[in-house]
Amino acid sequence: MGIGTLSQDLTSIAKRVLALACERRVGIITAESCTSGLLATTLSEAPGAAELLHGGFVTYTKENKTAALGVPADLLKSRGAVCPEVAAAMAEGALARSPADVAVAITGVAGPAKDEDGNPVGLVCIAVARKSCPPSVLERNYGDIGRDAVRERAMKDALLELERRLALSYWQGDAGAAAQD
Repeated sequence: MGIGTLSQDLTSIAKRVLALACERRVGIITAESCTSGLLATTLSEAPGAAELLHGGFVTYTKENKTAALGVPADLLKSRGAVCPEVAAAMAEGALARSPADVAVAITGVAGPAKDEDGNPVGLVCIAVARKSCPPSVLERNYGDIGRDAVRERAMKDALLELERRLALSYWQGDAGAAAQD
């Protein structure tokens, strides 16, 4: 999957996400591993991206997850690069290192083979974080459906979770709604 082959479905969801972010005046940053920056590219195609997309981090290796995003090396050593805790740490690290209000992170195994920790092809963890709110984390196992399909499904799930989180009232400052999530 390259820039020229972004699905219409992904582009449509990205447009909805950026429209909601624009309405809420919320800046976005990405932190990506298996999607290699394609999520940021997808978001950049939507109206409003120039004002609200702060950019993204592509952290393919464990070493760069630590160097660029501050993911604890001991976490990566004990849990591997593909787990909910690493996805959350990537999102929180991106927030801490940018002026964005919201971060979305994806770490996973797109294939063609298991990763160095033995995680299977198709295992993906996604996190969405906002300053002063706990991150939401999704874990998916899409199976060995092919590299491009894993990446596309991961980006779709990440965009849908970002859209869902942006729509929550407590992300607008209503602390009472946080208990309802």
